[in-house]
Amino acid sequence: MNSKIIKIQKLGFPWETEDPFLMTVHHKDAYPSGNDQQGPNVSLEGRNLGEDFTLRDGFRMYHGKTVPGFPVHPHRGFETVTVVLEGFVDHFDSYGSRGRFGNGDVQWMTAGKGAQHTEMFPLVHQDKGNPLEFFQIWLNLPAKDKFADPEYKMLWAEDIPEVESAAANGQKTTVRMIAGSVMGKSSLEPNSASWANDKNHHVGIYVIHMEPEAVFTLPSVSATMTRNIYYYQGDKLNIDETAIETYHRVKLAGDQEITITNGLSESYMLLLEGEPIQEPVVSYGPFVMNTEQEIHDAFRDYQNTQFGGWPWDRPDPVNKRESGRFASYKDGRVEKR
Repeated sequence: MNSKIIKIQKLGFPWETEDPFLMTVHHKDAYPSGNDQQGPNVSLEGRNLGEDFTLRDGFRMYHGKTVPGFPVHPHRGFETVTVVLEGFVDHFDSYGSRGRFGNGDVQWMTAGKGAQHTEMFPLVHQDKGNPLEFFQIWLNLPAKDKFADPEYKMLWAEDIPEVESAAANGQKTTVRMIAGSVMGKSSLEPNSASWANDKNHHVGIYVIHMEPEAVFTLPSVSATMTRNIYYYQGDKLNIDETAIETYHRVKLAGDQEITITNGLSESYMLLLEGEPIQEPVVSYGPFVMNTEQEIHDAFRDYQNTQFGGWPWDRPDPVNKRESGRFASYKDGRVEKR
C-alpha cells in the first residue's frame, strides 16, 4: 500500500461503503424472455419464491413470486439512488407515484420521514432475454433531514452529463456523472433534502468506463472525504503502480491526485465519494436513524400510518408491457421518454 491507496478489498454482496454512503448492491441477472405477466417464461420450480436470492440459471427472483424484484416495503431516514445500466425497473409508491426506468436512467428517491415503494423487474421482451444490471446506492441523510418530505425524481439517461478525457495514446475515459462535478462540468441536481445537494459535501457518484490502456487522473479534493472505487468489470488495471484485479473495492485518499492506468481490456468502475456526515447510524432493515429509540418509533409509525397506505391493487404491481420509460408523480406531472 502507499499513501494514496488505503485499502483493497474483494467485493461481496452487498458492497461495503463508507459514510455518507450506507450500502451499495450490484444486481446482475440474465433473465430469460418474459411471459404474459412479465415474469420469466421458464419453470420456477425448486426456487424459494419470496426469498429467492440464489443465482440459478443466471437469475434470482428476489422477493418476487411472479415478476422478479422487491414488492412493497417501507423506508425511512435515507435515500436510494438506483443506477440502471441495462434492463428495466418498475416503481410504485405509497404517494401514488409510479414509473418505468432503465437502460441508463437513474432514480433518486428520498425516503425521509417514510415511504413505501416497490422495485419490480418487468421482463418486457417476449422474443429474447431480459438482462438486468443496476446499482442501488443507499445515501444517508443527516439527523436534521431524516424527516424530510419524501421525494422522488428521475435523472433520465439522455440528460445525465458525461465528460470524456483522452490519454496521450488517444485512448478515452468516459465519466458519467450521477452526482458531483468533474473537469468543470456538474451533474444534474439531486433531491432538495439530499446530503449531495450542498456542493461543500463533495458527494460524487460516477460510473467510469475506460478503453484499453486509457489513463485517467482523479483530482485531489479534500483530506476529510471518503473515496472508494468499485472495479466491477474488466481484467486488471493499475492505480498508482498498484495492480488491481476486477471485482475489488479500493479505498483512496481524497486529497491526492490518483492516476488510473487501464490494462488491455475495457474496464468499468463505480466511484463513490463525499464528506462524511459523522453522526451515529442505527439501522434495522429498511430504517436508518440515529438512535435505537428512533428505530422503535419508525416501526410504530409504520404500523400506525403505513407511511401513506398502499393505493395499488397488489403488493407487486407492474406497468403495462408497452408503457415505455415514464414517470408519473403525485402532483400529476408525467414525464415520458
